Order: sequence, then C-alpha cells, then structure tokens
Amino acid sequence: MRIRMEPAELRGTVSAPPSKSMAHRMLICAALAEGESLVRPIELSEDILATMDGLRALGADIRQEGDALRVAGCRPAEAESAVIPCRESGSTLRFLLPLCLLNGREMLLTGSRRLLERPLDVYETLCRERGFRLERSPENIRVQGKLEAGEYTVRGDLSSQFLTGMAYALSLLDGESVLRILPPIESEPYLRMTLEAMAACGVTIRRPEPETLVIPGGIPYSAGEKTVEGDWSNAAFFEALRQAGHGIRITGLREDSLQGDKVCREYFRQIAEGGEEVDVTDCPDLAPVLMTFAAMNGGARLAGTRRLRFKESDRGQVMAEELAKFGVTVSIGENEITVGGETPTAPRKILDGHNDHRIVMALAVLCTRTGGVIDGAEAVRKSFPGFWDAMDALGALLERIIVG
Repeated sequence: MRIRMEPAELRGTVSAPPSKSMAHRMLICAALAEGESLVRPIELSEDILATMDGLRALGADIRQEGDALRVAGCRPAEAESAVIPCRESGSTLRFLLPLCLLNGREMLLTGSRRLLERPLDVYETLCRERGFRLERSPENIRVQGKLEAGEYTVRGDLSSQFLTGMAYALSLLDGESVLRILPPIESEPYLRMTLEAMAACGVTIRRPEPETLVIPGGIPYSAGEKTVEGDWSNAAFFEALRQAGHGIRITGLREDSLQGDKVCREYFRQIAEGGEEVDVTDCPDLAPVLMTFAAMNGGARLAGTRRLRFKESDRGQVMAEELAKFGVTVSIGENEITVGGETPTAPRKILDGHNDHRIVMALAVLCTRTGGVIDGAEAVRKSFPGFWDAMDALGALLERIIVG
C-alpha cells in the first residue's frame, strides 16, 4: 500500500497505543503462570501476534476478549517439540528461544529472512559453551538443550533482549541462578521493564549491582489482571508533530514509566533548541523519528547508533537514502549519524518504507510538512496497526493507494 500525503496542520487528541514492549513481557509472564490471566489493553500488531503464536506453540491458551487477551498458562519445560513462528519480531525470537532450552527436545524457531539474519551471538556462545545445539539457516533456527540452574556470564552490549530471555528461562528452573552481565548494558531501560513486569507477577529478581541479576528458581508466576501501559515508542511520532507546531494532545502515557523512549520529549526539545548531540544507545527505536525531526529543525547529531544496522532494516542507511529525497544530507559513522541542516523540500521520488514500521512513521512526520508518497505504508502493522487511522483523525491529508 502507498500513502499519498499533502502538507497539513494536524489538530486534536490522540491516545497512545498500548506499549508493545510491555505487552510482550506481560503476555509471557501470564503464559508462565498457573491459572488464567487477563492482559489489557492489547493492540494486535504483527509483533504481538508473533508472541501469541509462540506461546501457543509452547502450550498456552490465548483468547481475545475485546481489547484484552485471556491467557491460560503453560509449562515450557514439559512442551513437546514445537515450531515457534516468530514472523518478523526480534523480541519474540530472543525472549522465547531460552524457553525452548528447558526440556531437552528439539525446537524450531521460524521467521522472516531479515529476522533470521539478526545477531544471536549471546545464545550462540551459550549453546556452544554448554554443548547445546543451535543451528541457523535462512529458513529457521534449530535448538536443543536443557538449561540448569547455575551461574551464567553473558555480554550486555548487544541487546537487553537476551538478558530478558535468560531471566524468563532461569526463573523456571529449580534453584537460584546468577546472571553476570559483561558491560556495557545496551538498552538498560528495557531490562528494567522486564524486572518490573516479572515483579508484578510475583517473581522478584535481585540486582545487588548493575551487572548482576540473582534469579530465584521455582517461584510461581501469579495469574490475575495485568495492565499494559501506553507506548512512548509509538507516541514519539505524535510528540514530534506536537513539538513541530501541530496542535496535538497526547493521552494515555505514564510520566513515571520505565520506558527508555520516554526521553523523546527531551530529545526533541534539545534538537529544536540547537543542541549538538543526542545519544540513542538506550533508545535506538527513536533514531528514525529523531532524524526526521532533525531534518525539520536545522540538523543534529545522533550518537550511539551502532545497533541501527541490525534492526528491521539498516535504519541509519535507509533513513539517509530517504532523507536525500527531501534534499537533506546525512553522514553515517561507526557509532554516530549527522543530519545536515538543509531545508527539506517536497520529494520528487516515491519514498520507500523498506518494510520497516518505524521508517514509515518517521517519513510520515516529515511529509506533513512537505507532502510525499510513501510506498510500503502497511509496514505499520508490525507495531501500530492504527497509525494511519490516528493520523487521519488528526486531520492529515492522506490518500490510501492500493498497489497491484
């Protein structure tokens, strides 16, 4: 699908969608509990559907009830050999893979080619050291092994998603485990979100020092009603529009949220005031919208961008390609990106969403000023299926064009 946009002034109130990051975590905690839980509100994005499918493959029963999901728990250690369909969700793959190493049976994780190319170094090292099987192909990842309680040392500089996956699996074993993290820890706020979600379900992990997690074993997860907070990551696109001068009010966000992307409000302000640099080490998902906001405000420099090449697309590179269509130059270094200060002009070429939801939404922000046509606009389904409807309701001048 293509979206044709004309310059427009947006006005109105928009409610932040449920946090995709917290929804993953709450659904997994609910699936690890005995009994039934009700998790709400939930937006059925492609990534959340992937986690639902994966948990069902491990034995959970999940049913939709309005904006909620009713979850009956499972026991991954007793699961039969299964196929875990991860679609394009890196969170699903990295969160659930360690749960596949609880029963000693062969398990298969599938997903898109791009997903299966993304780094899994932490798990590959773990499996090699423990004598487990982890075989990768363009079609799937095949694992087999049986984790035991004990002490584990893993790198923290790749993604906190590996730490989350290990925390879930180790908490289900008999006996206490210690997870030692080799610094630096990337995306630290997301690790804190995991610990918050687990504690809310009765499993409290001690952290005597930043690089050490002491994980109790055999503590049952508690079932019950679980609330998913609003999503700062997806609200960031509307916050960018608000700070660009559109009359938008955003509701449904927790000011005391642990979400790392809450920093978007401050980062947009810094860029608008001519700040020299913002660091996205702990909030890499903000990079595309920060780049478009920088293009609208005379340029800026982003530090901590190394991991962008391993996302749904090589986000730094593809944003450089797309911003060039607006006449804005971008310089990419090993761990930094500089957006030039040229005034964006209406693109003469069709914009490419690169099958990446955050690229599409970031381009939409800039197109409210210049206009433009975005190809692959359906990619928003990965995290925010209601994005275009929300833009429409705010007064965006857009036309949906079905291609092919």
